[in-house]
Amino acid sequence: MRSPSVMRPPFVPLALLVLLVLLVLSAGCESRRAGAAIEESGRSPIVAVHVTTGDQRRLLARDADLVLESRAADSALPVVVVDPARRYQSVVGWGAAVTDAAAHLIQSTLTPAQREALLQELFGRAPGRGIGLSFVRVPIGASDFSPRHYSFDDMPPGASDPSLARFSIDADRAEKIPVLQRALAINPQLVIVGSPWSAPGWMKTSGSLIGGTLTREHYPAFAEYLRRWVAEYERAGVPIFAVTLQNEPHHEPDDYPGMRLEPAARATLIRDHLGPLLARHGMTTRLWEWDHNWDEPESPLAVLGDSGARRWVAGVAWHCYGGDVAAQAAVHDRYPEVESWFTECSGGEWAPVWSDNLSWNVSTLVIGTARAWTRGVALWNLALDEQHGPHLGGCTNCRGVVTIHAATGEVVRNPEYYALAHASRFARPGATRIASSAPAGLETVAFRNADDGAIALIVLNAAAEPRPLAVREGARTFAYTMPARAVATFTWR
Repeated sequence: MRSPSVMRPPFVPLALLVLLVLLVLSAGCESRRAGAAIEESGRSPIVAVHVTTGDQRRLLARDADLVLESRAADSALPVVVVDPARRYQSVVGWGAAVTDAAAHLIQSTLTPAQREALLQELFGRAPGRGIGLSFVRVPIGASDFSPRHYSFDDMPPGASDPSLARFSIDADRAEKIPVLQRALAINPQLVIVGSPWSAPGWMKTSGSLIGGTLTREHYPAFAEYLRRWVAEYERAGVPIFAVTLQNEPHHEPDDYPGMRLEPAARATLIRDHLGPLLARHGMTTRLWEWDHNWDEPESPLAVLGDSGARRWVAGVAWHCYGGDVAAQAAVHDRYPEVESWFTECSGGEWAPVWSDNLSWNVSTLVIGTARAWTRGVALWNLALDEQHGPHLGGCTNCRGVVTIHAATGEVVRNPEYYALAHASRFARPGATRIASSAPAGLETVAFRNADDGAIALIVLNAAAEPRPLAVREGARTFAYTMPARAVATFTWR
């Protein structure tokens, strides 16, 4: 019997075999080159640069990427040293107030498509489009930027409602609440704080929303008024992170709602009424003290000096219209367990130079407040129209973060918008401020994001000429020339 045939491999031409070997070798080289590139990228992260210049030629514009290299900084350059190991406060973020004026413009003058586009831009984080605002203040009742003066429990002259049987937030259901609901849907990390401009007139010595102070007999009713507002807003799907007792408690305006509340009155309200009331109802909404200017730090210090009131005070809120931002740090140093928040500042036509407004807002409200321990920054009106309104009394030439032209829906982004965006787009909620030095002529603040560890460094050059600089983190460095009168945000991992 014959043996089985031996199987032979198919014939492969020599030229084809050589070609196959060369392809395999080439693929190996490409793989090694790709691996080397990845390793090089790992050693030298890319630094993204976004810049806004005071001449408005570049507005949150992406500049050429830089490389963070393992080398010494040029000794001829001023050096910004970023140290992620030195950590300070975590931040909630940046934003502005949804007043009646802002809500009306957004909800009732824009078309649905215009409204959605603007809210996505303001509160969303779509790459290259959303600026991710995450901190909003809401007036509890009317402010000067309301078409009418009202509270949530108005009564005829001489009548009162101590049981709050007439209480209702229906005035906010048509415009303010829908805007906030949509903003929360776009950014679920949005934090909202409420501030009253006045108690209902029947609770006050003036008998009116304008002027006067709260009568002692109505302390319990006012505490319940604030608690009821928080509960009704939450029932409407708008959770309230914190409330203040009174907007600007040392100011009694004569043509819009306001109410004077001295430190002793605020301490009593917090200690004996609102703090215990919120606790009895199992509510987690925080209480913040002051909500007024930097020039009277002794007023919040007097309230914090009452140990019974301090038990309930989670934070101190500040405004910009008097004094210096350093007051925030001074109060924090006395009571480091009490958080610092910034809740109001408005731009306006009293300051018409665009570049000056950009520099001041970045220097004071982004960099300055953060270095003074602020966890969140809210400017005044999120939006106003081209006539600086609508408003009833109060400021006649204030400027919103954006201007909405009522007839067309055209949106103008003001310098305040870009100042906020240079922080809010890049330092996300939960980011921690880290150490950064500031060479002469430059101002800086830096953050490290909690989600991916990315660093965001904000640098301001307010000078009229460009400024070269180097940035060093550990043993790694990059160099850049800051344009004149410009702010830049650098981000890297």
